[in-house]
Amino acid sequence: MPDITAANPDVATPELMKAISAAFNSRDVDRIVSHFTDDATFWLARGPEPVGRTLKGKETIRKTLAERFKVIPDMRWDHKEYIFAGNRAISVWTVKGKGADGEDLNYQGCDIYTFRGGKISAKDTYWKLVENKDRL
Repeated sequence: MPDITAANPDVATPELMKAISAAFNSRDVDRIVSHFTDDATFWLARGPEPVGRTLKGKETIRKTLAERFKVIPDMRWDHKEYIFAGNRAISVWTVKGKGADGEDLNYQGCDIYTFRGGKISAKDTYWKLVENKDRL
C-alpha cells in the first residue's frame, strides 16, 4: 500500500493525533500551539456564540489556552477513539478537571480537526452538557 501521507501532508495520521493529544495533556501552551497554523480557527465548546467561542489565529489560541489552564490547572483529556477522513480527523474523549471556581469537569466530547500542511487549520470542540433538568 502506498504511503499517502508522503504525497499529501494534509492527511491526518494516528501519530499526529497522538502527538496533539499528548500536547494538550501536557498543558504546555507552546507545545500545543506548535500544532496549529498561524491562521487557525478554534471553536471552543462554551461561549457567547452559537458555535461557542471563536478563536482566530495562533496567538489568540495561545493566550486563551494559557488563561484556561490557570483556571483549570489539572484539565486532562482521556482519548477513546480517533476517526480519520483525509485531511480531517475526529478525536472522541472525556475531559476532566477541577476549576478554580469549584466546577468539576467530567464531560464526554469530541473535536473535529481540519489539517493543512501537517498542522491544525481548524478545531471545533463539542461536549455533552450535563444538567439536571427533566427535558430532552
